[in-house]
Amino acid sequence: MPAPNNTQDTPVSKKTGRNMAIIAWVIGMILLTRFLGVWEDKQHNPNQNLATISDDVSKTSVALERNRYGHYVFNGQINGHDATFMIDTGATDVVIPQALADKIGLKHYGQSQASTANGIITVFKTSLKRVSIGPITLYNVSASINPAMTSEDEVLMGMSALKQLELRQKNTTLTLSQH
Repeated sequence: MPAPNNTQDTPVSKKTGRNMAIIAWVIGMILLTRFLGVWEDKQHNPNQNLATISDDVSKTSVALERNRYGHYVFNGQINGHDATFMIDTGATDVVIPQALADKIGLKHYGQSQASTANGIITVFKTSLKRVSIGPITLYNVSASINPAMTSEDEVLMGMSALKQLELRQKNTTLTLSQH
């Protein structure tokens, strides 16, 4: 008597196999999406973990790497709250999106007109008790709250903060030093 043929797939096992393949494909897509999201964030902000330089005892320095768009974007803090900054030597003040200013409870004490790439806008004057860039801390920094910026926009690190620092650029690295 011949042995029974167990190589035939039953409809249930075919369906289970197809479902497992679909689940594996979905999990793979989720992991790929997560990986690409992290990679894209790193491309936009390569300075998520700032490198401290200690080549001189009398000053504190931080090295920033330029992103793929040619900008210096980095993580820092305003009054102890996390923020993402972008160096902007064309900005007079540190410029903060309205949504972030509201989130961290910044008060404004007047308004003024500002000339931007999109024209003249009204901004609100404020003062930041503390701005931190890794180990560098700046105190009592003039700033403007910009209601025209979106919540996704970076805080513009303008000259009211940068004038307190020494900037040195070499190739794709910008070194900020505080004496």
